[in-house]
Amino acid sequence: MAVHLLTPTHLHHPSSTPIPRRRAAASATASLTHPLRPHPNPRLRLATATPPRTGPRRGMSAIRSSLIDPDGGALVNLVAPPERRAALRAEAEALPRVRLAPVDVEWAHVLAEGWASPLRGFMREHEYLQCLHFNSLRLPSGGFANMSLPIVLAVDDADKDRIGAAPDVALAGPDGELLAVLRSVEIYPHNKEERIARTWGTTAPGLPYVDEAIAPAGNWLIGGDLEVLQPIKYNDGLDHYRLSPQQLRDEFDKRGADAVFAFQLRNPVHNGHALLMNDTRRRLLEMGFKNPILLLHPLGGFTKADDVPLPVRMEQHSKVLEDGVLDPETTIVSIFPSPMHYAGPTEVQWHAKARINAGANFYIVGRDPAGMGHPTEKRDLYNPDHGKKVLSMAPGLEKLNILPFKVAAYDTVAKKMAFFEPSRSQDFLFISGTKMRTFAKTGENPPDGFMCPGGWKVLVDYYNSLQTEGATAPAAATV
Repeated sequence: MAVHLLTPTHLHHPSSTPIPRRRAAASATASLTHPLRPHPNPRLRLATATPPRTGPRRGMSAIRSSLIDPDGGALVNLVAPPERRAALRAEAEALPRVRLAPVDVEWAHVLAEGWASPLRGFMREHEYLQCLHFNSLRLPSGGFANMSLPIVLAVDDADKDRIGAAPDVALAGPDGELLAVLRSVEIYPHNKEERIARTWGTTAPGLPYVDEAIAPAGNWLIGGDLEVLQPIKYNDGLDHYRLSPQQLRDEFDKRGADAVFAFQLRNPVHNGHALLMNDTRRRLLEMGFKNPILLLHPLGGFTKADDVPLPVRMEQHSKVLEDGVLDPETTIVSIFPSPMHYAGPTEVQWHAKARINAGANFYIVGRDPAGMGHPTEKRDLYNPDHGKKVLSMAPGLEKLNILPFKVAAYDTVAKKMAFFEPSRSQDFLFISGTKMRTFAKTGENPPDGFMCPGGWKVLVDYYNSLQTEGATAPAAATV
């Protein structure tokens, strides 16, 4: 199926492009809780925060985008400069070579652009242990940077033997093309059971990322300092959306942002999402900010098989802007290159930390962030409220303003998405992600006001194409 992105022309330029499943339980979204009252937890600072003095001061001519410092004080950039690339490629050609899986390439991309700053490569054992046991890395200053997910590279026995005592190795993509050099390497055991148990809180079968990237991986991990030959591209028609943290900061600068609020999603945008994003901007304006910018930041790495594919989501997001549901002038849509773990409160810390490095100083969190249904039982894998609670206490995230929300659902009286009112709960309909996909698959329209018509058509067309492909696929031979 050919998917065409129909965004406004000015949103396609790489330097100014930037225009980002939760499981069923409710395609629920939210609004700031008690926006004008102090929150009982001082970490949840939106209610009482005063706008930082980031606007032009006497003697200053422009607003700076550095509303929040990256972890470690400076963004990491592990991409070799153009003048060094020929020599680096020649060096890599002579080194023992490790071939990366697609998910490994996504992590190399994450590392290279500084999303995981101050990390400078795949984790060595001391970094891995800090991450696994403390969800953080100790900085040279004595402070901590949040790091809740292991960013590691697995190798098998044959790789280990081939590397031997070599201090450096070359990394190649799935097609064999050289991508990077990993220096001063350290190889150590990959205890998969411990990694899975500590990251997900369960070793139940059926965890999507485990099945994709851990179970089939080697029994060793290799860490070291990464140097990437050139910017990683996917040549899928979406690279112009993949803005690095530095490019995003530059774009915030260009737009004169005095607040940046980030919203991550892995589902199509419905009007409940738009309600909470527009409501957040309104409240920030009421607090005194002059130009808050929304970073709509869909996850672009590995997702589970029944999630809507990235190209379809991006086209749907484009329609949301075309239809005026979100304002292109105050919205940047950009792809976050990280793979998805579906590891609930552990993973949501990674999502928030990465947005610090991208320059966001506010982070929207709703119900069951990064969660999923239990793979073997009919229940949520995580308590749906724990994600936002963990973010309010997580070491290394103190400088980020966490925006917790109340639920939005379809108001059958007003015939639109609205904030849920318990006093008239009978009037509200919760349309889960599963229900939304069922509507699209069967050609049934959701209630008016659930999603903009252009965005809904993108989903219907996608599921129709799957049915067409299924109908025309050759039948399996019988014997």
